[in-house]
Amino acid sequence: MTYAPAHRPFYDADSHIMELPDFLKKYADPQLRDEIPDVSYSASMVTDEEVAVIVSQGSRHSPEHVATQIALGDRLIESSKEIQALGAFDRDDRSRALDLLGFKRQLVFATHSVAMPFSPSSKISPELRYAATRAHNRHMADFCGADDRLLGVAIIPLDEPALAIAELDVAIAAGLKAVWVPHRPPADRSLGHLDFDPFWARLAESGTPFLLHVGGAPLQQARAWMNNGKGPVKDWMGGGENLRSKDIAILHQGPETFISMMLIDGVFERFPALRGASVELGAGWVPSLLTRLDWVARNWIRADKNQTPFSRKPSEMLAQQMAFTPFVFEDVGVLIDQSSAGLYLFSSDYPHVEGGRDPIRRFEGFLGERSDAVRDAFYAENFLRIFPGARVAEAAGGRAQPIVRASTRRRLTG
Repeated sequence: MTYAPAHRPFYDADSHIMELPDFLKKYADPQLRDEIPDVSYSASMVTDEEVAVIVSQGSRHSPEHVATQIALGDRLIESSKEIQALGAFDRDDRSRALDLLGFKRQLVFATHSVAMPFSPSSKISPELRYAATRAHNRHMADFCGADDRLLGVAIIPLDEPALAIAELDVAIAAGLKAVWVPHRPPADRSLGHLDFDPFWARLAESGTPFLLHVGGAPLQQARAWMNNGKGPVKDWMGGGENLRSKDIAILHQGPETFISMMLIDGVFERFPALRGASVELGAGWVPSLLTRLDWVARNWIRADKNQTPFSRKPSEMLAQQMAFTPFVFEDVGVLIDQSSAGLYLFSSDYPHVEGGRDPIRRFEGFLGERSDAVRDAFYAENFLRIFPGARVAEAAGGRAQPIVRASTRRRLTG
């Protein structure tokens, strides 16, 4: 028995590594290793004490802990969470976890190690920023390289276009399957600036999607918005550094702006083979985005002398080239009714608590009486539109067999 029912394939558009303190340092170039910070858990539910216990055990969970997690079987996702989860940071354990979860493929993102590479601070030197980026990508490639069900997600800040393109080539060569980019303006340029065209072209030519994800821009809004004459507000985890109610209310504005600027600057028009997805940033804003961009194109863009005429409506471009993951509490059935069944992706967020104890059950409740075709799109086919090479063939007898299996274990070192 697996968590995901066997009667249809499930492709997971969001999961995570829970990094140990040396996640970046361990894979960094020696000359810059001392300048790269340890991973910080200050904005998470993970405590320094539990991390210290894991490190003291050789950076592994104890055999007893692993056995307890495996014994959960198809109930693993209910309680195997955060850094104590099976496979949170150990790649062999992660394969065991995926055996129990039953997902055909799973995108794997970092959690905390992107803070410095993605920081908007101009005080971080390009050399250090991209050294941390390469260390992350080496480690991610190593983590995912032994199990082809794990689709590793590279990170690439776009602050320096030439360095970003160089890192993209390295990430593709390492076998990483997607690129997470920050959803903020890189330095003083739009994402649609012509300086970035070689980057978007390389993604399109290689069939490598770009991804937006929570954490790709500062989580918290300007302090002035929190000053209402009352006391400070805690975040949803009871601390003060993660998302608060006002932050989550406008979380969509960053990715919505990113996608809008990309589209208006003609990136999707110039690179029709480019694919992307917005992950763990909600999807309730997507139907209105499609409507708004269509009337912007119809009523405003004609006056923009820099704009190449669109060959498709914005809503058509995004339906063909983008996809979005709803939060587990968002009514994906209503979103489909308001827009299209082809836009939305299933995600578990394993092992983060935000993914819930039973995401399939939650999404099934929202899908209600909708057809099997709608469900197939949400759980598999929309993912495969963005990642066509990830399809797993169904063998005789209904058992899924990978089209391509990893033949060797790739281990990259710094």
